[in-house]
Amino acid sequence: MELSELWFVLVSILFIGFFFLEGFDFGVGMSTRLLARDQKERTVMVNTIGPFWDANEVWLIAGAGSIFAAFPNWYATMFSGYYLLMLTILLSLIVRGVSFEFRRKVDDERWTNVWDWMVFIGSLLPPFLFGVLFTSMLKGMPINEDMNMVARFLDVMNIYSIWSGLTITLLCLLHGLTFLSLKTEGEIRGRSAAMAKKVLLAVYGALVVFVGLSWFMTDIFEVRPFLELMIVVLIVLAYGLSYYFISKRREGMAFTMTGLGIVLTVSAIFVGLFPRVMVSSLNKSFDLTVYNASSGAYSLKVMTIVAVTILPFVLGYSIWSYYVFRKRVSDKEHLTY
Repeated sequence: MELSELWFVLVSILFIGFFFLEGFDFGVGMSTRLLARDQKERTVMVNTIGPFWDANEVWLIAGAGSIFAAFPNWYATMFSGYYLLMLTILLSLIVRGVSFEFRRKVDDERWTNVWDWMVFIGSLLPPFLFGVLFTSMLKGMPINEDMNMVARFLDVMNIYSIWSGLTITLLCLLHGLTFLSLKTEGEIRGRSAAMAKKVLLAVYGALVVFVGLSWFMTDIFEVRPFLELMIVVLIVLAYGLSYYFISKRREGMAFTMTGLGIVLTVSAIFVGLFPRVMVSSLNKSFDLTVYNASSGAYSLKVMTIVAVTILPFVLGYSIWSYYVFRKRVSDKEHLTY
């Protein structure tokens, strides 16, 4: 395996990790308006992700940084071509992070309500827009021979990318609901499981349409037919098992299965892309690949050594933090996030 191929795998893993971890954060943030009945319940929900949400976003920073260093041409084309989309995602994440802090530092109930709405919006927009971004890259964007992308609104926002964004958003909402059933007590725990069952039906419907659109509007089932079909079967199995585990009140396994569903869905996108990193809708010869978009061999070698050295410490810290804050959160908790 060439180093450029290895770094595509590493970038994929970083974004898969981001969607798995930040996915339940987004889901909990959306649940504060869809599930919570009052301010007290919203505080309990926010407390469940309080120790984790900012660390989970590090995976996004690491993924974007890895693209910048390992695939500078990919970074330049994507970040310039999707400038407004990226800016909206960034502003949404900033507003969301600020809202977590400000909602507990104001005494006026009206302002608390405003910040709670910002938590909801800041949790809703990023998964939707990330879904739009990655699937529009998969479908194809107007990239010319100079690796410049000049996209119109309909190139980015079309039936495939919009539906894909909605699907990713539903997956995150379901993941967040199973996390709440795992981390809370009493009524919130029960209502989270009940809503998760209902959302799961919507997830199945959304995935069926998503797979159908991918079949007709992308070439992923031509590029990797057996592997993509196998992933689809595993996704169906994962969400089927999640329904079973939710019904049996085995919250840990239900959360694992919804997380596996997200992992497999995002993996399907990267598997369909490889060895490309961005598909050109103008000409296949203009596609950005892991070979023509990567850094030099020496840069990739140095990056690999650094990554192998640092990654175990990062993973160790993440595992330790989840172990320390493994207990359920109740409305008797004094710490508010």
